[in-house]
Amino acid sequence: MAAGLFELRRDAITGWWVATVVDRAFHRDRFERTAGQVDDAGACQNCLLPPGEGVRLRVLKDYAFHVVGTGAEAREIERSLAQVALAQARASGSWRTVVAPPGEHRPLHAVGLGMIRELLEQCRAAVVDARVAGQTDYLQVVQNWGTQAGARTNHLCLDLYDLPQVPHRIAEELGGAARFVIREGECPFCRAVREETVRADRLVWQDDSSLAYAPYASRSPFEVWVVPRRHEADFGRASDADIASSGEALRRVLGLLATLGGPPYNLVLHTAPLRERVDATYHWHWEIHPRLREIAGLELGTGLPVNPVSPEEAVEELLRHVRPESPELD
Repeated sequence: MAAGLFELRRDAITGWWVATVVDRAFHRDRFERTAGQVDDAGACQNCLLPPGEGVRLRVLKDYAFHVVGTGAEAREIERSLAQVALAQARASGSWRTVVAPPGEHRPLHAVGLGMIRELLEQCRAAVVDARVAGQTDYLQVVQNWGTQAGARTNHLCLDLYDLPQVPHRIAEELGGAARFVIREGECPFCRAVREETVRADRLVWQDDSSLAYAPYASRSPFEVWVVPRRHEADFGRASDADIASSGEALRRVLGLLATLGGPPYNLVLHTAPLRERVDATYHWHWEIHPRLREIAGLELGTGLPVNPVSPEEAVEELLRHVRPESPELD
């Protein structure tokens, strides 16, 4: 048995710490969880809007974010709203969604690579358009699958949040990656791609263009990152080969995670900010965070993530379900 309950691991990019449980035997039934379905009474709006067939872009809310800052600033805005238009009160951003064809309620890994590529291509185009428009600071792409992950629809879709600020998590990665390049002379994501391929105990899948692995300081059980081998900060400049490869990686990884009962998860794109050039230091990637447990008091009180399954153990468990003849790790 290990000397302590937790093994403290440090994220090489952000410098944040994670407490990984190391002296508890893995019990699969603790992490088998099925994604909950949204009760939409049989009326799926993403099947109806916008009209048409195929993959579509639906606008849910223009000016989705009302920037109020501190409490004092919010009170000042409230006092002046009678004289000031909402747009002048720093309303900005938008909420849109890339929706699969009408009736498509299957999970992402079940729809085939062709449709996955279409969805990702739409997201790439949205990043390009947002950068050209220059009206916001960051475009966040997410998929929430299952009610436990915050899904509001059973329809297969990827949400686009055009944000008036760079999110805290992204800012920490940007700063940490820049410091890593200064200190080590190379991109931390490029180094991770090289090292995870060599050690292989956290490697889930790879091909000539992409790698899927569980990060060393995984914040959540069965967390997996999909990282392109080619260094590129901006997902808007992802090549067609990058799109195809990352789409296949997502299909494979989510298919393996489905063996945990078809769990809820959040899929998140990390890419360069729209108004900053970080070409030398940042590296776009996808993060998959299964929602397999509840957040407890230690995490809320300290901000220290607690992962009850080591990433090495998680990958070993996932790969138990790869058939010997399957090319998952070819």
